[in-house]
Amino acid sequence: MFAPAQLMSAQAADWPVADGWIALVRAFFEGERGRSLLEFLGQRLAAGAIIFPPQPLRALQLTGPEAVRVVILGQDPYHGRGQAEGLAFSVAPGVALPPSLRNIFKELQRDLGTPWPAFPVPGGSLAHWASHGVLLLNTCLTVEEGQPASHAGKGWEQLTDAVIRHVAEGGRPVVFMLWGSHAQAKRALIPADRGHLVLCANHPSPLSALRPPVPFIGCGHFGQAQAFRQQHGY
Repeated sequence: MFAPAQLMSAQAADWPVADGWIALVRAFFEGERGRSLLEFLGQRLAAGAIIFPPQPLRALQLTGPEAVRVVILGQDPYHGRGQAEGLAFSVAPGVALPPSLRNIFKELQRDLGTPWPAFPVPGGSLAHWASHGVLLLNTCLTVEEGQPASHAGKGWEQLTDAVIRHVAEGGRPVVFMLWGSHAQAKRALIPADRGHLVLCANHPSPLSALRPPVPFIGCGHFGQAQAFRQQHGY
């Protein structure tokens, strides 16, 4: 079956999510901000814009709220053709690893001894993480080809903030990995009294991965997350 590499529809009904997210997602798209976002996306598609990814809500499709054990926040999808697959930092199978994802794998190997994935299979797709309780959530969920942050401020942030709050206010301790200032700005959405583990470091991009105050390379977040999950019986 043909799988499109870009967004083909501005109808939220065409973007499936796990059952536990349906009420939250429906409430957003039935509200003023959600309707405005869908109208914007429809206008951009009608104007011939190439928008990624093909399924903006894929993170919510692969990881239901009851399954979330770890949240990794990204900013917006990759803006190169064929890269974005609706999961933060993840790229579609067969796509060369972006620099930030290379550094994620480098730190994972340094911290836990995890070998790098064989390329191109499974390559840089993190879909298997998503199916094991890692919510790979970008704060903005669409982007236009070659134009980073082109859909920032159009309404996605209201939905993704609601998702973060929903997870953070649940009854289960969760690991939040906040890499870079953009992700760390969401820390205010995470209550301090719910037993969550909030890990902050620089963004894994080459521009900041080795810089102070908390270099990404050497941060040890994967080992800390593993210990926390084992402590809570995951």
